[in-house]
Amino acid sequence: MNKKEELRPFQRIQIELVDLISRKKAGEKLPSEPKLAKTLRVSRSTLREAMRTFEAQGIICRRQGQGTFVVKKDKVIETGLEVLESIETLAGKIGLVVTMGELEISLIEAKDSMAELMGTSTGDELTMVSRVILAERRPVAYLVDILPQDILAKQELDGTFSGSVLDWLLKRGSLQLEKSTTNIQSVYASKKIARSLQIRKGDSLLMFEADLYDHAGRVIDHSVSYFLPGYFRFSIVRKVGKMEKRMSN
Repeated sequence: MNKKEELRPFQRIQIELVDLISRKKAGEKLPSEPKLAKTLRVSRSTLREAMRTFEAQGIICRRQGQGTFVVKKDKVIETGLEVLESIETLAGKIGLVVTMGELEISLIEAKDSMAELMGTSTGDELTMVSRVILAERRPVAYLVDILPQDILAKQELDGTFSGSVLDWLLKRGSLQLEKSTTNIQSVYASKKIARSLQIRKGDSLLMFEADLYDHAGRVIDHSVSYFLPGYFRFSIVRKVGKMEKRMSN
């Protein structure tokens, strides 16, 4: 989270609801509204506000006089964070078909910080690729990549581009990709992103901000990816550190 921001109650509940729903089977009924509000320590009005977003996303449904039920997706994109792979590659492993929705390719002017990051001059034009990724015809991610024009010119992306800049670079084969450094945050959806993902402004999203390096240590791609909760599950394997021995006096 941005240190200047704090989770609003309904945004905290959204995160807790994701965890609750992920442990339910498709068609399973959620606890009653009063019981759920008590369990999550919020008012019923705050709970309803959070649940409206999940209902709009098609993750849950309310049936008059019966309750609220899970409309769980059969397939969730689940991966570790040790290896960099595209959404298409991850989805292919579980037989999930993903497609590209709205696509915008534009040229932007390199500001001082971005020019320094990518080794270009301030004012140079960079290629920006913004697009929506769909799973089961539902927007699940909003991706933005910024690259120097000598790496990717605007006119290079033709009708074969399916949404992954990483896969496009790998298929081209002229670059030796080395590593990616990534900053992960929970953020609020802006008006533009909310509209693209068909959610409400201020809803919680998982954001990955990454720099992709080639073998020479140059940043060739700066990307910002926004993932919709409930459609992705990320994990990481961590080793247990050894306790340092302390000398006694």
